[in-house]
Amino acid sequence: MYSYKDLGFVNTAGMFQKAYGGGYAVPAFNFVTIEQYNAIMDAVIKKKSPIILLVSPNLHRQLGHEMLARVAQSGVDRIKNEGLDIPVALHLDHGMTYEQCVLAVENGFSSIMIDGSALPFEENIALTKKTAEYAHSRGVTVEAELGILSGAEEGGGGNLESLYTDPGMASEFIKRSGADSLAISIGTCHGMVKLKPDANGSLPDLRYDILEKIEKSNPGFPIVLHGASTIAPEFVQMINTYGGHIEQAVGIPEGQISKAAKMAVCKVNIATDGWICALAHTRRILAENPGAIDSRVFTLKIRPELEKLYLHKIDVMGSAGRA
Repeated sequence: MYSYKDLGFVNTAGMFQKAYGGGYAVPAFNFVTIEQYNAIMDAVIKKKSPIILLVSPNLHRQLGHEMLARVAQSGVDRIKNEGLDIPVALHLDHGMTYEQCVLAVENGFSSIMIDGSALPFEENIALTKKTAEYAHSRGVTVEAELGILSGAEEGGGGNLESLYTDPGMASEFIKRSGADSLAISIGTCHGMVKLKPDANGSLPDLRYDILEKIEKSNPGFPIVLHGASTIAPEFVQMINTYGGHIEQAVGIPEGQISKAAKMAVCKVNIATDGWICALAHTRRILAENPGAIDSRVFTLKIRPELEKLYLHKIDVMGSAGRA
């Protein structure tokens, strides 16, 4: 067992305090490949932005905890070698059990999410409180979730309206659970189809009224948005052009994310946008090089494309220069 401090990470407490006061959100980028990870660090160093590296339990099982922590630590070393001081947090995304969260803490993660959103309210509070008590004893910050986002992460289904976070319940949850930040449901969604256009093709706004009520009742408390990818049409078209098949794809408009980042939202998770960018360019490059047998033919070329994406996302969240 070793501490995140030994690896050079920070927890999210200071990050969120500065983000709340500065009216911006800290980007939380999911990575599943080394190319994605390197592109994220390329963008962070260029923009001098704080960063939260998201790791899912699935990647834990695939690569192992120690390898993930060491990979992430290499980014901290790279930042120091550049003569920069940029805060990096290593975060377990959607930890579903107390045991998963303990394992992450014991292997150098500085931030964890305990996702009890599918549980009854009191059970969610109890699980979050138990996890927070353990994590706080080791200086690790805890994110929880209240209200359920439809889509791939939780299986979808149900009435979207019924999944929105209730502001009154959010205030009670914040007071009783011990969580340091709270992911809420205000209309974002996991997966490729996030918003349903109306008859005129217009996309609805996120439920800023819910966010405003929670912010008013809990001033200074950091709020998190999941399922906030934009789903750029050019990537979807590229995937379909080069042999893929995506029927529907509707993301969250960037203006809506920027607006939320100026409010109480201090962390915005981005996963799908990175995946489809990497996949689109991989399909394109392999189609243009049909005889390729070396994976570096595409891995070396998708890194700069991913970097462009992450540079833009940092601008959308307003975190450039905030390190």
